[in-house]
Amino acid sequence: MHSSKGGIYKRVIKTPLDFILSLTALVLLSPVLLIVAILVRVKLGNPVFFKQKRPGLHETIFTMYKFRTMTDEKDENGYLLPDSVRLTKFGKFLRSTSLDELPELINILKGDMSIVGPRPLLVQYLPLYNDYQKRRHDVRPGLTGLAQVNGRNTISWNEKFDLDVKYVDEINFINDLRIIILTFKKVFVREGINSETAATMEPFKGNEKERIEL
Repeated sequence: MHSSKGGIYKRVIKTPLDFILSLTALVLLSPVLLIVAILVRVKLGNPVFFKQKRPGLHETIFTMYKFRTMTDEKDENGYLLPDSVRLTKFGKFLRSTSLDELPELINILKGDMSIVGPRPLLVQYLPLYNDYQKRRHDVRPGLTGLAQVNGRNTISWNEKFDLDVKYVDEINFINDLRIIILTFKKVFVREGINSETAATMEPFKGNEKERIEL
């Protein structure tokens, strides 16, 4: 059951608050954004921004913006090299400090995203979700979320989906404020950036039990 306060917050307050906070952050952080953009241009070249289609509220597709953290290095056949090879030391720094995520403030300003919500994942994952996992799309995706302050890339996909759905069911101002505060703490100590077996996070391959039954 949702509390009336949580319902009012979700329906009436959350979106305008996202707009005000993202606009304020863009203004205050504009010098940082400019410096990072220049450094990306110098160290990694063009394009400065990484743009990718991601599913948002009700699985509506939008273009998400981030600072580029990888090179475009390819093998002799013209295929991109693995993430671990293309992710430079500078790129790792951007990720560990979450500076690469700052352009997503533009997505929040546009209404594609929220400050807090389940992280927007890849479009190709959409057919792999079960009905329970699809519930993560009942709210706008977030710059940070419950999964990001509870392990980020070091927890399993099932744990991540459980936290996403828990957030959807318990959305309210206090929870959002708590997640924002914890996010600053996590960024400061740089926790949970990489999984133990990949440069970022292993790809989601669907649900094992359902794949066996097919």
